[in-house]
Amino acid sequence: MMMSETTSIILVVDDVPANLDILGEILKPHFQIYCATSGKKALAMAQKDPQPDLILLDVMMPEMDGFEVCRTLKASARTRHIPVIFVTAMNETANEETGFAEGCVDYLTKPVRPPIVLARVQTHLQMNRQQQILEEKVRERTIELQQARDVAIFGLSALAEKRDNETGDHINRTRHYVKTLAMALQQIPPYRDLVDDAVVELMFKSAPLHDIGKVGIPDAILLKPGKLTSDEFTIMKTHTTIGRDAILQGEKALGIDGSTSFLSLAREVAFSHHERWDGSGYPQGLKGNAIPLVGRLMAVADVYDAMISKRVYKPPFSHTETAKYIAGQGGGHFDPGVVDVFRKFHRRFLEIAMKLTTCAEELSMLEKAWNDVPLDL
Repeated sequence: MMMSETTSIILVVDDVPANLDILGEILKPHFQIYCATSGKKALAMAQKDPQPDLILLDVMMPEMDGFEVCRTLKASARTRHIPVIFVTAMNETANEETGFAEGCVDYLTKPVRPPIVLARVQTHLQMNRQQQILEEKVRERTIELQQARDVAIFGLSALAEKRDNETGDHINRTRHYVKTLAMALQQIPPYRDLVDDAVVELMFKSAPLHDIGKVGIPDAILLKPGKLTSDEFTIMKTHTTIGRDAILQGEKALGIDGSTSFLSLAREVAFSHHERWDGSGYPQGLKGNAIPLVGRLMAVADVYDAMISKRVYKPPFSHTETAKYIAGQGGGHFDPGVVDVFRKFHRRFLEIAMKLTTCAEELSMLEKAWNDVPLDL
């Protein structure tokens, strides 16, 4: 909520009490006034709630001058939005240039003239409020666009799953498995530089697209209840390339920079989630760290979920059977570092599966398995 002019808070900073009195007399009829007699006190007051809406800041002060105070305010995410007006007897052009370089919005010289002080303060309060309104609208619009993108991604992914006789549970569960692994890797030196919070969120958003390429696989192969022939499996494997190429085409059609968009991770996960750490996977036969990290995480997530789920060609495996299989595949099918994390968090995988499973038969089996799940693998 915007504050009205009568409730706006102005922080006046000056080491000379008489100067504080002068500015206070000018401003008190219109605003709520805070006063500070040093830079350190001003910084402390600016951090507290309610924060000032604008700061009038003297330049020449002992210990910490106004330039340093302003620089410190602008370096803090909590205070950088507060407009600063310098009020000083220094009126040389070089001093004004320094003030603006440090982040001030205006410059008043002493002795101050009341009408000018009021006009400048009111103008910058209004400008700052308008800026805040604009930024809030941009944030709201950004959220709306992100939500629309997420719905489109999940919808497209769910359509691909429907063609495979699966439910949306698979894409919902696997993205949460991926996020669980990625967050755990943030604490491990070989991985933590690769998975900051932004990357974790992008992995979570892009993971549902891992099997989008299945829309290009013929029904006779995709829906076959028995084992695929060698030729059929060769066609099935192309879903990784189909998915990658579809995302690339979408990027080009919309003029999106694929090197910086979240779709770069979507392409990687679609193309690489069937690669194996030992180099025996597809479509490229990549080995070890040559496999994108998001593909290595999805490989574990995808296999776990496929094994615990019922399919037309197999019954579901128990959580314990599945977890022990994955634990034994470090350095083979899976990245051994990711497997180590899975071993620590495999119970979390089961929690996710129980929470996000809608099939009554599968849910019953998962719930029965909970009490028998080993703490260590």
